[in-house]
Amino acid sequence: MTITLFIMLFTIGAAASGLLTEAIKKVYQNAGREYSANVIALTNAILIGGLGTGAAYIILGVDWTLKNIICIALMIVLIWMGSMIGYDKIIQLFAQLGSIKKEDPE
Repeated sequence: MTITLFIMLFTIGAAASGLLTEAIKKVYQNAGREYSANVIALTNAILIGGLGTGAAYIILGVDWTLKNIICIALMIVLIWMGSMIGYDKIIQLFAQLGSIKKEDPE
């Protein structure tokens, strides 16, 4: 696996996993059920990161070597961290920007 392919798969996977995590969280919120956002993000990372990277290997004809299998495990961890950290930090940034008040010039 090339570094370019790894970064491309990570970018697509993290975006998809983050969006899917938030969609599932909204479903749980609307149903009034409790949930663990980290567990939802991990499950999505395993599915999207592991199965998505495996599907990309098959489609692109990438060999199943030990190095590439390690890349799948790394992809799962990176997508998990990206989907947990990315969305929450973006929401936090917008909330902070919205709370900034202009000072009146004297």
